[in-house]
Amino acid sequence: MEMGVCWIVLLRVLVLQLAGALVGGQVRYSVPEEAKAGTVVGRLAQDLGLEAGEPEARLLRLVSQGRRASVEVSGASGALVVSSRLDREELCGKSAPCSLRLEVLVERPLRVFHVELEVTDINDNAPVFRVNEEAFTIAEYPTLPGSRFPLEGASDADVGANAQLSYSLSPNEHFSLDHPGNNEHSSSLTLVLTKPLDRETMPIHHLVLTATDGGRPPLTGTVELLISVLDVNDNAPQFNQSVYKVKVLEGSEPGTQLITLNASDLDEGVNSEVIYLFSRHASAEVKEMFSIDENKGEIRLRRNLDYEEMDNYEIQIEARDKGSPPLSGHCKVVVEVLDVNDNAPEVWVTSLSVPVPEDAAVGTVVALLSVSDRDSGANGRVRCTVWPSAPFGLVSTFAGSYSLVLREALDRERVSEYEVEVRAEDGGAPPLRASRGLRVPVSDVNDNAPAFAQAVYTVLARENNAAGAELARLWARDPDEAGNGRVSYSVSESGGGAAVSGGGWRPASSYVSVDAESGRLWALQPLDYEELQVLQFEVRAVDAGEPALCGNATVQLFVLDENDNAPVLLPPAGGGPGAGAAGSAASSADSGALWAWATWGAPAGQVVAKIRAVDADSGYNAWLRYELWEPRGKGPFRVGLYSGEVSTARALEEADGPRQRLVIVVRDHGEPARSATATLSVSLVEGAEVALAAAGSGSSRAALAAAEGGAASATTTNVWLVVAICAVSSLFLLAVVLYGAARWAPRSAVLSGPGPATLVCASEVGSWSYSQRQSRSLCVADGGGKSDLMVFSPNFPPAAGSAAKETHPDAPALLQTVSGASSLPPFLFSRPFRRSLLPPVALFARPPGRLSLL
Repeated sequence: MEMGVCWIVLLRVLVLQLAGALVGGQVRYSVPEEAKAGTVVGRLAQDLGLEAGEPEARLLRLVSQGRRASVEVSGASGALVVSSRLDREELCGKSAPCSLRLEVLVERPLRVFHVELEVTDINDNAPVFRVNEEAFTIAEYPTLPGSRFPLEGASDADVGANAQLSYSLSPNEHFSLDHPGNNEHSSSLTLVLTKPLDRETMPIHHLVLTATDGGRPPLTGTVELLISVLDVNDNAPQFNQSVYKVKVLEGSEPGTQLITLNASDLDEGVNSEVIYLFSRHASAEVKEMFSIDENKGEIRLRRNLDYEEMDNYEIQIEARDKGSPPLSGHCKVVVEVLDVNDNAPEVWVTSLSVPVPEDAAVGTVVALLSVSDRDSGANGRVRCTVWPSAPFGLVSTFAGSYSLVLREALDRERVSEYEVEVRAEDGGAPPLRASRGLRVPVSDVNDNAPAFAQAVYTVLARENNAAGAELARLWARDPDEAGNGRVSYSVSESGGGAAVSGGGWRPASSYVSVDAESGRLWALQPLDYEELQVLQFEVRAVDAGEPALCGNATVQLFVLDENDNAPVLLPPAGGGPGAGAAGSAASSADSGALWAWATWGAPAGQVVAKIRAVDADSGYNAWLRYELWEPRGKGPFRVGLYSGEVSTARALEEADGPRQRLVIVVRDHGEPARSATATLSVSLVEGAEVALAAAGSGSSRAALAAAEGGAASATTTNVWLVVAICAVSSLFLLAVVLYGAARWAPRSAVLSGPGPATLVCASEVGSWSYSQRQSRSLCVADGGGKSDLMVFSPNFPPAAGSAAKETHPDAPALLQTVSGASSLPPFLFSRPFRRSLLPPVALFARPPGRLSLL
């Protein structure tokens, strides 16, 4: 409330001043410096007597006088406002008051007015000293209290009360500040010494001089006073102790340093420089026996000491400074001569039994030692130790005799030789030492059996490999040396074998052999997938030690199928010719002569015959397709691509002739593909003749109806097979992704085999991949043992890991190793286990009527 009243009074005063200025022909305004842009200084148009709207109509403006104006006239209102920063110190410096003369121009009619703008000072500048630090020196005791030292004051860019400075000094006990009064002049600013200085107590004084102006709020500035105290020689040298005791051995060489004395002087410069001398009370015998360096204070021997001649000396020493006058301090050095332990112990090896077997019992004596010292008393008492402290130790048998015995069990594979040092030390002061080194080799014992890198090795090999081809390389490590570590390899006699087709059993040694020295696994004969799919056996590694030790590893050899069998035509299902019958074929390479009847006027799609073939291979190599080779073009017959059914492509006419000769090629999907050719003769007869022919061959009219129904059933079966293939293939791909994610961690693997371990096949039906497999057949219709549905368990070779590094570096082939639970145990190929693997499988389509699970 009081503030509002003050502003009202101030405005009234300003109005009166403006009125008087208008009467005198001049307008005066006042504005504080640092006013913000846009601050209204005065209502110029109103003060000049202009009506509302006239300032803009009569073009009221300021006339520039060669310098940038910090005020401007507002457009329509005609008010004088601040346009930029006003700095009184920049405009007027130390001048007071600070007034700016402005000319205001008004047109219509043209008139000029003079406006005086006073910029008032605010406290926006702090006191400033010329330097941040001022240093000077004052002597300690000669300088008396009351001594005065002039100081340079601070300056303030403001004026008036804002520039009135007062000074203060940081609290201390040696100095005060003399300043008569608060003014802007600093000539009378003086530093007064109130207490004598002592350089040894405080060599440098740090004071802070503060200048404060009279503004509201006040601003301050500081300068640091650095006062160095000059030294006076008022302190004598002092030793850190009055008596020094030194022990020295007799027989010490001349020049031996006994002690280095150090006297300190609290003064500085020349007053603190000290020299060392023998005191005038020192005897001539002392001066002949010892010398002293006057600058360093080192006392040295000049002659040999003899303990029997004199066992101690007292030396008086004086330390004198170089001050004026010089001051000195004194001390005494007592030298005690000690008897010398000048004979070191001696160690002899009287007996050494090496090498030591690694299976030697704890407590076995390795060596006998003898120790002696020619000194007497404590200097002749000897203590012995052995280094390292394990696995050997010393046992004292009687005075001066020791036995080196075995304290811990040895392992040559860990340490094959020990460097043992027997150390002897007497009881002298200082003690003398001697040592004797022993080399103790450790002889090998066959205590390590050969160990394979993995317990189970998985080997992949293609069939029809050459006899003598290398399948894999096995390696067992034996850390023993010489014969104990020399390993030989062999196929275990009871290590297993394989069941061959026909129900027989053959031992593994009839298929493979292992090199006794290198561990290379060889094939003794070409492998036939149709005879052998999996061969599991054991390889034995035996060292040459006494007694020999051995280790075993299981090898699972998987034979990969190749397309080495062509399709073979089968005889007709009914055992004789007839509708849908075919004659027998001699071999897979020879053409089979088949015949069948067809009725005149038979509609399109009627099955007249079925070509039946089988392939001894497996998987993709046994997937058969049937193609009509002759006649080409638009003939009356067609052949099912995968069913082998011969049916009418259109209605049969008399123009087709009495007989049709069809050449049908049966081809598998192997690489390269193999094929067989069947020749089918179809006789075109009347319906009655067909019935008689069918009766003559043991068939009835129902056979023809069954043939027609079989064609429709086969077509339906093919559709469902394609649907099943697509569904199971999707499940297989999903299982592959999940299985790969679960087994992302790298595993030990070495693969072997001529070519890639995984074979990828594609056709118009779909694509599948297969590798390690074991097959069996399920016959759901007449025909051979091969099937339309083939199920494969996928094989994912693990990545090479740490176990792979254990294999022999020269292995020419890749041997997949599966260890632990990831290996392929024999029960993997059992019937119940294969049934449990139905999710991760791939399906292959074959002609309908047969099913095979691999």
